[in-house]
Amino acid sequence: MSVPEILRDVVSGAIGYEAGLDALTVAPAAEVDAALGGALRDALERLFKGGWQPAELHRVVARLGDPVKAGLVASGAAAYASRFASVDPRWAAQLASPPLKKPDRITLLDSSLGLLRELRRLPVIEVLIPPPGAAPSTRTNRSDDRILDRVRALLAKAESTDFPAEAEAYSAKAQELIARHSIEEALTSADRAEVVPFARRIGVDHPYESEKASLLDAVARANHCHTVWSPELGFSTLFGFDADIDGVDLLYTSLLVQANRAMARDEPAKGKARIKAFRRSFLVAYAQRIGERLASATRHEITQQSPDLLPVLRNRDLQVREAMQKAFPRTVRSRGSRVDSLEGWESGRAAADEAQLR
Repeated sequence: MSVPEILRDVVSGAIGYEAGLDALTVAPAAEVDAALGGALRDALERLFKGGWQPAELHRVVARLGDPVKAGLVASGAAAYASRFASVDPRWAAQLASPPLKKPDRITLLDSSLGLLRELRRLPVIEVLIPPPGAAPSTRTNRSDDRILDRVRALLAKAESTDFPAEAEAYSAKAQELIARHSIEEALTSADRAEVVPFARRIGVDHPYESEKASLLDAVARANHCHTVWSPELGFSTLFGFDADIDGVDLLYTSLLVQANRAMARDEPAKGKARIKAFRRSFLVAYAQRIGERLASATRHEITQQSPDLLPVLRNRDLQVREAMQKAFPRTVRSRGSRVDSLEGWESGRAAADEAQLR
């Protein structure tokens, strides 16, 4: 049996993984390297052309727990991008340096074969950033970097302080800026046909992926966005207009930092099962309370504006929903997480009150 036939049969399941790996270890090294390298290049090219971005693919492979596989994705993405004269800056910015330490040959063969099998299982997804070799993006409604820099600075202060009142004040100001900037952008772009919704995939890492996805959804809904969670792929797709998406991304990332700090501070000292129930319940309560307070803050900003704003926001929400339904015509509503710890629930509510808005 030739090396390409071995690879084909391992991927298809016609022969067992261990049997295929054993066959590769005794086959001529040059033939194995050429065939396996080519198969991995083809698999990566299919996924990159099919919508996957380097950071997304690296994340979903890294979740498997094999750093060699993750390194192969990083080096494969860099090699793929090097074949093209022009690469979208957002795509290029996600290229990571592969690890410097090279594994032994058997480990490399094992990881490469396993990675090939994993890559062949992944589906193509929506293209959000033009991959190398594709036509460049014609986006026009980019966010104001000056506003985002101010939001980042405020959230960095909220994350670094040990005083809940200070964190609340900084986060409150950040949400105020996000909401105000969103409203201004909505009013100024209401009659511009080229300003349309976009999408961005946000990584949702374990543990407690369901609860973290719920927190992202709560932040998104309070800021005129919608999400679709893909648990098997490790990300949620965030739909909205650029100003709103940027604000949600920044705020969600900061809130996770603040939630983890408060959770570590308040969790019970002993008992693995008790700690797990506490953390899950904490995050459920935290997401719910954060959503309430963010929505309240956004409504307050809206009431300060002219009556012309509400029809504009309704129209934008319809556009966002249409974009989401086009990308995901069939979705199911996920079940809410169980709350097994009253202590965790109460602590999560309290932490959300500390971390967020007046």
